[in-house]
Amino acid sequence: MGEILDLPIHHLDRLHWKPYWTETPKEEWQKIQADLCTEEEWIIDGNYGGTMDIRLAACDTVVFLDLSRWLCVFRALKRSMDLSGERRPDLPEGCDEQFDLDFFRWIWDYPATKRPGILQKLEAIKKDKRVIVLKTRKETDRFLQSLSRVEY
Repeated sequence: MGEILDLPIHHLDRLHWKPYWTETPKEEWQKIQADLCTEEEWIIDGNYGGTMDIRLAACDTVVFLDLSRWLCVFRALKRSMDLSGERRPDLPEGCDEQFDLDFFRWIWDYPATKRPGILQKLEAIKKDKRVIVLKTRKETDRFLQSLSRVEY
C-alpha cells in the first residue's frame, strides 16, 4: 500500500520491539503512537490493541485483514521455518524469527479474544471513517489493484 499510494509506512513491530524481543515501555509506546499520528499522511501496519484508539482517532481509513485463523497460523508457521534465525525487514536488529508457542496460541485465540472488540471499534467509527474489512487473499489483491486505479 505504501508503494502504491506513495505514503510513508510505519511497522508497529519495528517500533515496539527493541533488540532481543524487549518491549517498549507503555508510556514511551503511547508517545511513539501519538507522534506517528501527527504526521500529515501515513500508513501504520500492525495491531497492538492497547494503542489502537490513538490510531483510530487520527486515521481517515482503516484496512482490517480479517483472515481465517488457519491461514494466519499457517503463514506464521511457514515464516518461522523459512526465516528461522533471520530477521524480518519489519523488525529491529536482534529480533530474529523464531518459533514461539505463546505467539501461536495468541494467533489461534485471536478470533475469540481480540477480533470481537476490534470489530466493535470499527463499527463505532464507520460513520466518520472509511472502514475496509478484507477476509480473503482475493479480496486483498482486488483492494490493492483498486488502489492503483483510484486517486486517494
